[in-house]
Amino acid sequence: MKIVDVRIDESVLPKKDKDWKFALAANPATEGWIVTIRCEDGSVGYGYASTMNHYGAPHEAVKGALDRLCKRLIGRDSREIASILDDLDQAMHGNNQAKSGIDCALHDLRARQLGVPLCDLFGGPAVREFATLRILPIKSPSDMAKNARALADKGVRHFKIKVHGEVEEDVERVRAIRTELGPDAHLTIDANQSYAAKDAIRALNLMAPYRIDLAEQPVEVKDLAGLKAVTQAVPITVEADEAAYSLDQVTILVRERIVDAISLKITKLGGLRKTFAAAQICDAGGVRYRMGAHVGPMLLAAHAMHLAAALPGIWYASELSEFDGLAEDPWEGLKLVDGVLHLSDAVGCGVTPKPAAMDSRRKSA
Repeated sequence: MKIVDVRIDESVLPKKDKDWKFALAANPATEGWIVTIRCEDGSVGYGYASTMNHYGAPHEAVKGALDRLCKRLIGRDSREIASILDDLDQAMHGNNQAKSGIDCALHDLRARQLGVPLCDLFGGPAVREFATLRILPIKSPSDMAKNARALADKGVRHFKIKVHGEVEEDVERVRAIRTELGPDAHLTIDANQSYAAKDAIRALNLMAPYRIDLAEQPVEVKDLAGLKAVTQAVPITVEADEAAYSLDQVTILVRERIVDAISLKITKLGGLRKTFAAAQICDAGGVRYRMGAHVGPMLLAAHAMHLAAALPGIWYASELSEFDGLAEDPWEGLKLVDGVLHLSDAVGCGVTPKPAAMDSRRKSA
């Protein structure tokens, strides 16, 4: 089971919405790197390393980290996942996005070698169907309401409203979307750190009558005191996202009871193993958790879904189907029906490159 080759391919995938933006940036395309690990027996595993500027992981920096880390994989026994990942942590501090791509590829490889679904490596599925929470990027209140209606007509019932720190306008976004969707839709908001603590408290209290289930990362990452103050002052569940960027940080958030919930992402935490560990920390500390926005191709969603399947403690809808917002996805294998993602018994992460994508990779080899 010796690793004989590791390939890193660029992945730049335009979104259907060319004006997609959130509080920190505009993102007309999803960027990242595909990690392909091949063993001497011909077995192959795939992972996706996200480019995430707002986590300090720009595109070329992630590639540089992958180049250095992947060299250390050649000749290693692919079954020794824990040992390999520990070696990578010793060799390079941080760079969780690059490490996540490698971690996922190693787990995908091992599951395919064993002929089992990836979730079996984490105890097997406790959940097989996942109601998806879809993102509504920042636009005018009326345009966001129209976009929410289009998603609702496709079966989506959970919505994440991106806001940007202007209290009155953000409240109007929430009002317009609730009016359009009616009382049965589940609404959350995500400020991506754009509020000061006092403004966040004011905004969320004004939004509360519109039945907001969850408020994600209302204040800056560094303002943990402000984050805790918001949590204590509003009737809405407050969730940390950008502030939960490592296992150490998750431990602090849970131990100090700074938030009600934590958004877990395999990309920001460094892969499946560490995200599984973060969930155990949340469970032990009595803090809610779910799988946050895995924005990327179907490959990334597949890894996140398999981990989610092995986490019965997830309390709310997860963000596992943003691949549906891509103009074209080079991966196939996931089943999304009426806003619900379904786990299959396919081996590994359950997705493979489309034939055209495979042809393109062979030509560039």
